[in-house]
Formats: sequence, structure tokens, C-alpha cells
Amino acid sequence: MSMSKARAENRPLPKRFYSEASAAPADGGWGVFLDGRPVKTPERHVLAAPCEALAAAMAAEWDAQVKQIDPFTMPLTRLAHVAIDRIEGAREAAADEIVRFAGTDLLSHRSDDPALAARQAGRWDPLLEWSGAALDAPLKSAATVLALEQPEASLEALRARAGALDNWRLTALTSAVPLLGSAVLGFALLEAEIDGETAFTLSRLDEDYQAERWGEDGEAAAAAASLRRDLLACEQVFRLLDEAGV
Repeated sequence: MSMSKARAENRPLPKRFYSEASAAPADGGWGVFLDGRPVKTPERHVLAAPCEALAAAMAAEWDAQVKQIDPFTMPLTRLAHVAIDRIEGAREAAADEIVRFAGTDLLSHRSDDPALAARQAGRWDPLLEWSGAALDAPLKSAATVLALEQPEASLEALRARAGALDNWRLTALTSAVPLLGSAVLGFALLEAEIDGETAFTLSRLDEDYQAERWGEDGEAAAAAASLRRDLLACEQVFRLLDEAGV
């Protein structure tokens, strides 16, 4: 979901054809409208969110397009396409993917560099403790790149939590976890234990440590900025739904 299909296939982007994007009631929720006409998803469903604030945020993405419409710059709209068109038929697979990341969770694998390992322990251990207490999902950690055998009960607890989510939250969590390389960080973001900026920083301790030592690569920094934008969109979905009580 980090690359639009048009961009991936190097097709020309469509030109902006509307004057105004807005949010209004539609399909039992709140839809996005362009000059009064409802936007449709790739599967021809109405692009509608469960709350007004989320629809307004999506409309703002459409309004921010200048001469062309670039889905790459519209992460909320891309999340909505998945939530509306695809997730209902892929809920079990989405939960499985989240559990797969928990089995090789970033927070469980520590460096053999003492300085970096100390940084990881100081920043990651509290989240692993939180996972055990709040999610009933304690996970092991060790200085290894090999997969650890995590407690089956912990993985099943995370699977059950993912499976109990509504389609929008499950979509955002399924997007956030791969971006972070960590199911624990994804759930912590979902539950507002940490914010998006903190989650992103925690997911990049290794990269930031290497940049401190050897300098930052411009191309890597640009890629990181794209990941951050998409992650903050996931956080926005969580918080706007929470604030609306849906």
C-alpha cells in the first residue's frame, strides 16, 4: 500500500478535474464528494468512512491534489479502499499476517553491538512488558537474527485481538505492523499506548544508530519519510475512530 498502482506501473497520473472536495453523509456513514458527486472505490463502492472527521480528512487529501491526482500522496484514501473493497474477505489472512510479524517481532531481536543493544533494551523492553500485561502476549527477546520460538498462547492472544477489530481498524493495523516490523508496536499504536512519531522512532533504532555513526543516506531518508507518512495515516484512522466513538 506504499505505492500507487499508477505510479508502480509508470502510467501517467490523472489530471485533477474537480474544483472542490468535501465530506457529506452517504451510505450510512460519511462520504467524499468531488463537486457534489460521490467518489467511488476501485470496486465501485462509495468512498465512505464511519465518521465525519475521517471522511473530512480523506476529502482534504483530494483537495490537496494540485494538477494531478497522485494516490501515493493519499494514504488515508488508500487505506479506505482496502477497508471497503478487500478486508472483509481477507480478515483471517490479515490476522495471520499480524501474527507472523509477532513471531519475528522487531522488538524481540537485539543487536550484538553493546551500545545499540543497550539502547534497544531501554526503549523496547517497556513495550514488551506492556505487551505481556495489556495484551496477555509476552514475547521473548535475544541477541539473534534467527527466529525465536515465541509462546503459542501469546501469538493466539494477538490473533484473537486482531480478529475482534472492525474492518477499518484491522486495515490500519495490518498496514502499520509491516511498516514498523513489529506487531507489538502496531498494537501499542492501536491502543494509544504510544503515538505515531514514537512508534516510528522506536522502529528505526538500528537505522538511526547507523546514521549517527556513518551519516544518513539521502535516498534512505526519502524512503523513511514515505514510511512515516503512511504510518501516521494509520494512527489518524485509529484516533479519529476513537474520538468519534465508533
